[in-house]
Amino acid sequence: MPATYLKKSTEEDLPAILDIIHSAIKYLHEQGIDQWQHGYPADEDLVKDVKDGINYVLITDGQVAGTATIHQGIDPNYLKIEEGDWVNGSEAHYAAIHRVAISNEFRGQHLSEKLVSSLITVSRVLGYKDIRIDTHPENKGMQHVITSNGFEKRGIIHMRENGHPWTARFAYQLLTK
Repeated sequence: MPATYLKKSTEEDLPAILDIIHSAIKYLHEQGIDQWQHGYPADEDLVKDVKDGINYVLITDGQVAGTATIHQGIDPNYLKIEEGDWVNGSEAHYAAIHRVAISNEFRGQHLSEKLVSSLITVSRVLGYKDIRIDTHPENKGMQHVITSNGFEKRGIIHMRENGHPWTARFAYQLLTK
């Protein structure tokens, strides 16, 4: 069985990260899911994540199999929540997991669950007991990954992709000890 682990990404990982995100955008489109279809995340967002040291890659058998970002601190998109609330309020001390994607080459190997589990661990090591994540209401696969990692649905937030109209996202929260 190949070794699978998470590491902070470097500029060397950028081609693989870009390929994974571009493929995920195409895959969501093929599934008829209107998530990431309006210029987000842009390549510049991903480059900035790597430079800021907040992007992580899942390595499997020596290859970049997945990518995600851990936003630390208040996320403006999470300030207003509808049809529910955050357990610790909108301005609590939390980390938010964003831009989760697995390479097409590794799809179907349940690596999304490993990736999110590893991101929870890193968030906890960074001192965050409150971890948040969101996904499109039609993205059933990601909803399963999120809830199977212990997150609870807290309500609905709205995201805007490059000036496109605001769209709803299911918002989830995990409180760790």
